Amino acid sequence: MTQELVMGIATEAIRITLIISLPILGIGLMVGIVISVIQSATQIQEMTLTFIPKICAVFVGLLLFLPWIMNQLISYTITLYNNIPRYIQ
Repeated sequence: MTQELVMGIATEAIRITLIISLPILGIGLMVGIVISVIQSATQIQEMTLTFIPKICAVFVGLLLFLPWIMNQLISYTITLYNNIPRYIQ
């Protein structure tokens, strides 16, 4: 197993991790921005007001994106397992 091969596997794992986490983090960011704008407009500066909507939005996002996330993880794992003979040469 060469250093380039290990770096390629690690790069692909990091890429998949970023692709999978992007929609959920984006949902949390958008909800946070909307809540911040509402707080600024109404001048309600309660710090705990942002947590519940963000948690609910991320949970709903996970429910919506879970099939796609699982598909990405399964395809990466299958590719990794199928390339094992090439890795041990």
